[in-house]
Amino acid sequence: MGGNGGGSPSSGPSGLLASFLPFFLIILIMYFLIIRPQVKRQREQKAMLDTLQKGDRVVTTGGIHGTVAGFKEKEGIVILKVADNIKIELSKGAVSRVVKAGDNRADNETPVKTGE
Repeated sequence: MGGNGGGSPSSGPSGLLASFLPFFLIILIMYFLIIRPQVKRQREQKAMLDTLQKGDRVVTTGGIHGTVAGFKEKEGIVILKVADNIKIELSKGAVSRVVKAGDNRADNETPVKTGE
């Protein structure tokens, strides 16, 4: 009867590495499919907020469309003009996107008529 012990193929350091390889691959796939794109979106959002200027047309995370009327930089607040004589203060982080002049999502919208 042998003195080697006839270990199983998964014994030893190489067997341990082989058993954890699927976990490492899953983590690597998650990084490239979930984490990395999210970091890229956060970077783009921060750059958009940093370049926000008075007069820009924006859409908030709540779906409010308005024009930037001013800022309160110390508090991180943006003042939006949503209609004549109506201004609201929002957290700068509530701005979802800047609407460009040729953006079809905003240009195809028609204003709602009230009081007629």
